[in-house]
Amino acid sequence: MKKGFLFFQLIVFICFLSCSEKEKTTYSFLALGDSYTIGESVSEGERWPVQLLKKMSEMGIEIEAPTIIAKTGWTTDELKTGIDNAILDFPYDWVSLMIGVNNQYRGRPIENFKEEFETLLDLALSFSGNTKQLFVLSIPDWGQMPFAKDRNQEQISREIDDFNQVIYEICSRKEVVFIDITPLSRLLDTHPDWIASDGLHPSGQQYAAWVNEILTQLEPVLADE
Repeated sequence: MKKGFLFFQLIVFICFLSCSEKEKTTYSFLALGDSYTIGESVSEGERWPVQLLKKMSEMGIEIEAPTIIAKTGWTTDELKTGIDNAILDFPYDWVSLMIGVNNQYRGRPIENFKEEFETLLDLALSFSGNTKQLFVLSIPDWGQMPFAKDRNQEQISREIDDFNQVIYEICSRKEVVFIDITPLSRLLDTHPDWIASDGLHPSGQQYAAWVNEILTQLEPVLADE
């Protein structure tokens, strides 16, 4: 009789553990972009999507390893091709989009960028299905980097601002969270360690600052998780 009771307790305990595991929710994350999203010149652990998920895990929000569709040098049309060629298991719980620096760098028309960015944002929305868990990052100012010291840095900054204004207006119209990390990319005089070894891309420390800004902007949504 005693053995039977102990066996019953064991079964109840196993069922409890099984139910607890089922209650745990693990989310998925799709990050779309270019060199900034893939983390050119930094280790995998220093990429901002990876740092973001680590911080969210510390908050009790578990997200599996991110699906990243990004490549150094990609413009909006090249990201679209990359998405078309990818095998995606959507819907994703979280989706990010960060693109446009190479459109500006190559001197692409801003009107062309506007059209292609909106197409990408619509795609990102279709992958998420939830505007509250889709967010867009602004284009950082690469003109502040040592790589651009012999270029017209003021012109680069103006053009980056123009491209970001387009991004902001489209996000605002579609009620998508726009996170402006551009001011952070302009603080290199006081944060020289925010520059990666190639003199062009952000370091892991700068990406960490981006992550803090992302979490601040997403705080109302994260509170509901």
